[in-house]
Amino acid sequence: MNNQTGSPEVVTFGESMGLLTAEDSRGLEYAAQLRKSFGGAESNLAIGIARLGHSVGWCGRLGNDPLGHMIQKAIRGEGVDVSRSILADGEPTGLMLRETVSGKASVHYYRRLSAASHMQPDDLDADYIAGARILHVTGITAAISASGLATVKRAMEIATEAGVTVSFDPNLRLKLWTLDEARPVLLDLAEHCDYFLPGLDELALLYETSSDTAIFDRLRQLKAISIVKGGPDLTYVVEKDRIAEVPYFKAEQVLDTVGAGDGFCAGFLTGLLRGYSNEEAVRLGNLNGSMVIGAVGDWEALPTHAQVEARLGNKVHIER
Repeated sequence: MNNQTGSPEVVTFGESMGLLTAEDSRGLEYAAQLRKSFGGAESNLAIGIARLGHSVGWCGRLGNDPLGHMIQKAIRGEGVDVSRSILADGEPTGLMLRETVSGKASVHYYRRLSAASHMQPDDLDADYIAGARILHVTGITAAISASGLATVKRAMEIATEAGVTVSFDPNLRLKLWTLDEARPVLLDLAEHCDYFLPGLDELALLYETSSDTAIFDRLRQLKAISIVKGGPDLTYVVEKDRIAEVPYFKAEQVLDTVGAGDGFCAGFLTGLLRGYSNEEAVRLGNLNGSMVIGAVGDWEALPTHAQVEARLGNKVHIER
């Protein structure tokens, strides 16, 4: 596999947005205060991999505005290479607002015509991708615009030609496109990756069946190894000739489930980087995801390598 100087082990790209969260249960309409942060599936994953001790680059497109600067600095501060990210003049950084009312969480997006939606294949540094070990892409980038989809396809082509492993999480978001729009695009992208990382609920929608047997039969037709999240207390590893089941780690507490999937993917890809078997990598992914939901925030609770080791019992925590 290519290992070109100047490239991190993992390269990813996508939209990161400013995030304002209502601080109380009255919702956005009546909340007195909003907490400012940011979020994005790909930057969450990048931060997760960096915290686990591996090199990673995030190549997003942000507006040359206060939110864009805040996001770029924060991602860089987490040890992620943002040298290929873009601050675009005249293009706003996307924004999302989050609220929880009567125990039900909702997200409201303001991302139409955002900087990230103007992403295009020419933004990519082909040598940077070709020098990585893994390229990770998601269906969110494919959904935000036609040029976003073209960029995802081109990145996958570059990686495949260079022998770089391609990881694809469909991240189906029905607020961005309809299921009929999403289905052919996401299923096509699944045909061109090495690791397909869907949820079981997403597959039921994409394959139009609630039968696990039928879903697994479809997955076995892919060239990719499928890592299926969301089983009954386990994650499936689906290959052409076998299915393995990897149990979840029990979360110590559940405060916020946002970011758990990104935490899982970060742990799984880190396992691949370390030469783990697929099942061992999934085990690390399961652990990472279980630790994320124990605190509030899209990425803030992503664990470090030391915290993972402590959770596994390999290190003793000294309180004082």
